[in-house]
Amino acid sequence: MWQGGRGLRDGGGGDGGGESAGDRGAAGGGVRASRLAAAWREVPRGFVVTVVLAAIALLVAARFVMEGPPRHLTLAAGPPGSRFETVARAYEKALARAGVTVTVVNTAGSVENLSRLAARGSAVDVAFVQAGTADSAGVDTSNLTSLGSIFYQPLTIFYRADRPISRLSQLAGQRIAIGPPGSGTRALALVLLKANEIVEGGPTRLVDLEGEAARKALLAQRVDAIFMSGDSASPTTIREMLHAPGIQLFEFSQADAYVRRFRYLSRLDLPAGVFDLGENLPAAPVTLLAPTVELVARSTLHPALSDLLLDAAGQVNGGATLLQSAGEFPTDRLHDLPISADAARYYKSGKSLAYRHLPFWLASLVDRMVVLVVPILLVVIPALRYLPEIYNWYLKTRISRRYKQLMALERESLEELSAAQRRALLARLEHIEKSVIALRIPGSHADQVYVLRQHLNFVRENLARTEGH
Repeated sequence: MWQGGRGLRDGGGGDGGGESAGDRGAAGGGVRASRLAAAWREVPRGFVVTVVLAAIALLVAARFVMEGPPRHLTLAAGPPGSRFETVARAYEKALARAGVTVTVVNTAGSVENLSRLAARGSAVDVAFVQAGTADSAGVDTSNLTSLGSIFYQPLTIFYRADRPISRLSQLAGQRIAIGPPGSGTRALALVLLKANEIVEGGPTRLVDLEGEAARKALLAQRVDAIFMSGDSASPTTIREMLHAPGIQLFEFSQADAYVRRFRYLSRLDLPAGVFDLGENLPAAPVTLLAPTVELVARSTLHPALSDLLLDAAGQVNGGATLLQSAGEFPTDRLHDLPISADAARYYKSGKSLAYRHLPFWLASLVDRMVVLVVPILLVVIPALRYLPEIYNWYLKTRISRRYKQLMALERESLEELSAAQRRALLARLEHIEKSVIALRIPGSHADQVYVLRQHLNFVRENLARTEGH
């Protein structure tokens, strides 16, 4: 029975041992949790702050950077069948290969394009604008930037005379066809004529004709001179006019002066026979003036679309013609409006490595990730470098605060104290010591805590000695 009782006691002990093991397990879990909490408390707060700031910066950057480029673009071109529209259609095809849909809008020309682009709430994102139009269009272009020039728009002036003239001022008092309102030809003609003291409303009659209508009017002697540019001044039209009896092609003998006064103009020196080798037309070299056509965009145009448009410009407008050399366009050297930062970067460095080797949308994602991550790294890495110093300063500040309390208490203890005052000082000293013990200081800085406690004991002993006197 004793053995059975012992067995019962052992069995009971076994059950009790099981409970004790469970308790020990729970206690062990509690210890581990306590250690984990203590370890977490020892993580530098500066590190936590840096991580939080980095996360905030990441979210802010993601809000403004991670949005991909639009998949749709509206381009203001020119009249149906014009070179502006032809080039716009070529851009449409080039951007379609990258997954961007281009809507081509037909307009009257450069002036209307600029007005539409500058108008608030307009759907137009990009437009072809003849350089110099901004001076005469009378619109606010502060929100517009140039992506560069994409081709020349030569100006040709034909007039009826028995012998050549050398200055535009010699056309004063005659009938001059300068193109319809809204056209780049008219805008440029008005600027050049005004520079020669020929203005609207004066004795010189300015007629709203351009292209074939203007050419027929000159041949029929209904006008005395015509300004032609772009499609209206095609090589075929120029050749026909050079063959016409009594018709002269105006040569800009003052071309250098015009280029100096109007920076958006370029001098074009054409050799003899360039328009007709068989008839050698013109019979001698001739100098013309030509503004460029700029690719103008809103300042908010997405950088990826800027690169895509300039890449298309290189494909469409980069070849050699009668008026330009291969690779001459697009260019940032000839522009009327300020060149955009994205376009300037493109002309300097070309397409980024990602765009050279990856599809457009994937390259765009890579570029946005670089823009997103690099600035954050530039903030986080230097911050991590100074974290130890910041953390040490933080710990010293916490300990120094107790030293200030201790020094203030010691100064008070030097005065004549009553028993009640002395007990109050000892109670304050006890409170300071408890706060020191409760400080969450990592082991690497524990020596500072124990030195402080020694100083606390030193002040306590002094109070005890003075109490006995």
